[in-house]
Amino acid sequence: MVRRLRLASGLVLLGYVGLHLLNHALGLVSLGAAERLLEGLRVFWGGPAGTLLLYGALLIHVALAFWALYARRRLSDLGRGEAAQLVLGFLVPPLLAAHVLGTRAIGELFGTEAGYRYVLAIYFELAPAQGIRQLLGLVAAWLHGCLGLHFWLRLRPGYARGAPWLLALAILLPTLAATGTLSAGREVLDWLADPANAARWAVLQQAITDPRKLAALARLENGLLAGFLLLLLATLAARWLRRWREHRGGRVQLTYPGGRRVTAPAGTTILEASRMAGIAHASLCGGRGRCSTCRVRIGRGLEALPPADEAERRVLGRVGASPNVRLACQARPASDLEVTPLLPPNVTPRQAQARPGYLQGQEREVVVLFADLRGFTEFAETRLPYDVVFLLNRYFSAMGTAVEQAGGRVDKFIGDGVMALFGVEGPIEAACRQALEAAAAMAARLEEINEHLGESIGGRLVMGIGIHAGPAIVGEMGYGHAVSVTAIGDTVNTASRLEALTKEFGALLVASEAVVARSGLVLDGERREVALRGRESGIRVVVAERVSLRRPG
Repeated sequence: MVRRLRLASGLVLLGYVGLHLLNHALGLVSLGAAERLLEGLRVFWGGPAGTLLLYGALLIHVALAFWALYARRRLSDLGRGEAAQLVLGFLVPPLLAAHVLGTRAIGELFGTEAGYRYVLAIYFELAPAQGIRQLLGLVAAWLHGCLGLHFWLRLRPGYARGAPWLLALAILLPTLAATGTLSAGREVLDWLADPANAARWAVLQQAITDPRKLAALARLENGLLAGFLLLLLATLAARWLRRWREHRGGRVQLTYPGGRRVTAPAGTTILEASRMAGIAHASLCGGRGRCSTCRVRIGRGLEALPPADEAERRVLGRVGASPNVRLACQARPASDLEVTPLLPPNVTPRQAQARPGYLQGQEREVVVLFADLRGFTEFAETRLPYDVVFLLNRYFSAMGTAVEQAGGRVDKFIGDGVMALFGVEGPIEAACRQALEAAAAMAARLEEINEHLGESIGGRLVMGIGIHAGPAIVGEMGYGHAVSVTAIGDTVNTASRLEALTKEFGALLVASEAVVARSGLVLDGERREVALRGRESGIRVVVAERVSLRRPG
């Protein structure tokens, strides 16, 4: 609820500030255009509903800002963007207090007559420093809101595509507002050169500069700023008091991979303990429990760890985390604990998005397909490197397309070989059918390559395919940029050895009989039992010189 209130109130305030900047930017068109937009905005924001929405959002957002400052255990852990957002947010009230109070007072004095041009006249004629202060306050509020919007959206799929356009808007709008204000200000000065307008301005100016009214506004502004400062100091004092009490209380010991031990006050989150000890720990959302990148696997001490709340369970469920995985920014151990961070410190937003559970590592029944070109090594030795690379890329493109169109997933290309997986996210029967259909499509595409390139390569390419189904460990494996979904286990080894048998039998395809049976298709070929290295018992297979599939009956 706190996060939703902060987000909702922030969006309201960002919309208000954005419209305010847009109003100034219209000064580039004309002073009249800016005045007409302001009149339209006043209809809503000046009414009961708009006033309640605006001031309600302001009070909620300021209150939650102080709470967020208190809840943050270590300000030194803030990233540059988070620190900038925090500083900009606390600069807004001092910069905009005089503007808000002044415009309200002018409105009460002159009503609708105190239009946009008179406000600009005050800033350009009477108090230019206040005009600069107001513009700086609006820019600070705008940038604060834009940073908050960035931190909220950056974990969402597709944000990277729109981010450059949003950045352009974030920079362009305040720039246009500043230039629009200057343009409209010059137009106001020209308007004041008319004697009739100057006379009316003189009357308004006398009322605005009344010493008693200015003193009252100054007292009100000073009171608001003093209250704001007292709240800030009280929040910082509460942080210090909490830290003093924690250090007088119990302590817990966290054990990290490699045997490193960290001692921290009881009630400290695992993420805070990591950072206090100088251990690099991923956390894209800054420890707010939104991104899941700080997640850790809990070993010894899991049973004594307080259970996850609903918000934490929802985030962990989004990434398919196992029961012994917790968010380091939310888990507060009360006793000794053994933890293992699951993501590297240089994690990307993609790893915080909703992902299938099997990526964490699951045993699943899958179909594995191996394909390899026969005699390609000898072929490559007599060709130019460019020709070899061109031919392999053409071959890989054809084979990868065949696999994906059949519903499979290309696992990897190894030399001139292909490994593909079927059934990672679906039923095994459909996966068996898809694998056989992929084999038929691969054979057809290889034939097309031979027809188009046979004369230029001086021969025909020959392929062998092996297919087997069974349990395998599936997950995202690798290091750095070389991370992909793959499978390991006896099923993978068996499929590879079936592919090797195609050379011995002079066949295009060797598939385990179980794959054919579960596919619901008929594969023409010879049935036989073969012995494979590493297996105690033989395996029934179908040996096919060509992939001819049909429905039963």
